[in-house]
Amino acid sequence: MTEVSFESVDPQNPDLRALIDRLDEELKARYPHEMIYVVDFSDPKVKEMTFVVAYLDGRPVGCGGLRPLDPQSAVMELKRFYVDPDTRKQGIANRMLKDLEARAIAAGCGEIRLETGIKQPEAIALYVKHGYQPIDLFGPYIGDPDSLCYGKILS
Repeated sequence: MTEVSFESVDPQNPDLRALIDRLDEELKARYPHEMIYVVDFSDPKVKEMTFVVAYLDGRPVGCGGLRPLDPQSAVMELKRFYVDPDTRKQGIANRMLKDLEARAIAAGCGEIRLETGIKQPEAIALYVKHGYQPIDLFGPYIGDPDSLCYGKILS
């Protein structure tokens, strides 16, 4: 049995950055003419985000982040969720999503929202399987025909 661990990392972590670069390349292949909703690592607010890297037998294979949407509300946005294609179908995404949800709850978050794209059926299936429901497009995604948004009330 392979060992998977989920480590909270700094936004400058090289494993995190390499995984996000791979995610961006995959998204550019699916959405060649569309905008990719990246995390601006030069923005000081990025320090408010929680980032996790999934390690499989010590090798970085996945990542995800949580961004507070509003300091007054208990809502966070799931960002930059990715599992390396070579390690998919091993339950890593399921476990990483649960890990991020637990971290959100521990931080006092009551709801997670996310955006995914219409050309990412595997991501949509993962979120629906974990109880995420379609919601109206929000924030920068409003008006983007390639975006789908989902939300989940945490218990």
